[in-house]
Amino acid sequence: MDSSEKETINHTLDSLLLKNSIVQKPVSNTSKSNDMARPFLKWAGGKKQLLEEFDKRYPMDISTARINKYVEPFVGGGAVLFHVLQEFELDECHIYDANEELILVYSVVQKDVDGLIEKLRFLQSSYLDLDEEGRKEFFYSIRMKFNESKSKIDFETYGVDWVKRASELIFLNRTCFNGLFRVNSKGEFNVPMGRYKNPKIVDETNLQNASMVLKNVIIHHGDFEDCESVVDERTFVYFDPPYRPISKTSSFNSYSKDAFDDESQMRLARFYKKLHLKGAKLMLSNSDPKNENPDDHFFEDIYPEFKIERVPAKRMINAKGSGRGSINELIITNYSE
Repeated sequence: MDSSEKETINHTLDSLLLKNSIVQKPVSNTSKSNDMARPFLKWAGGKKQLLEEFDKRYPMDISTARINKYVEPFVGGGAVLFHVLQEFELDECHIYDANEELILVYSVVQKDVDGLIEKLRFLQSSYLDLDEEGRKEFFYSIRMKFNESKSKIDFETYGVDWVKRASELIFLNRTCFNGLFRVNSKGEFNVPMGRYKNPKIVDETNLQNASMVLKNVIIHHGDFEDCESVVDERTFVYFDPPYRPISKTSSFNSYSKDAFDDESQMRLARFYKKLHLKGAKLMLSNSDPKNENPDDHFFEDIYPEFKIERVPAKRMINAKGSGRGSINELIITNYSE
């Protein structure tokens, strides 16, 4: 790709900006078609494979309208969010995440999915038309611009530049190695290019369906404790924090520049107990340290009064491909029914 081609691509990307504003309304769980909305990002630690186990453990009150509000303080890829909103009738839903890039993308999918799709179509056609070397240059050019423009983005106020940034993030997510989202200590996206012959960068149908499901969800950028004010006795809260590493080589919680360490896990446990005292129904998932060390009672120690169950899951438990296998994960609830 010569300099004139790069200049043309950059000019076209920069010119596709659409105006919008964010409005928040009560939740709706109706999608635009009969297709079920699915997560639109690949996300490490996604919960798709555990949905069947969660189905067995949702509080009974969520089916009887005794619970009318859903809160997810670590929304991540949103597998549980989309499942819950399309399975149950709820009056209100709040999602939170400390990852400002993630919250930006959710907001754009909610408010300007057509503008997002237009930009993604351009990125997809531009990328797929290139040879291997051209794709490599294109990927790293987008990644460089994505990191360089971060300081110019107001992540707290929806603006015309959000759609472009969201399209770049989805592009990087769909074309980078293993679909990871990882940042360095400066908050810069640093995942290398993946090896995909024909990546699906834009899934129009799913994005439209996801937008309808998210239509009235209230989206927050913030720490998990920020949700306390919206939680009451008619709320179901699902916590999916960055998992505690089960081995030294499996550590991956750099979704934001601030790591979620053991002190953070203990702070979450204290908050879990606080919401329990408010009468909310709570579910939390995490890794099971006993996969690596049968004598590690970390979660039993910080959640002693709650129900802890172990369920099978397939995860990458170390840096080598041979490390992928069936392990246990934890589901912690504050109710028995």
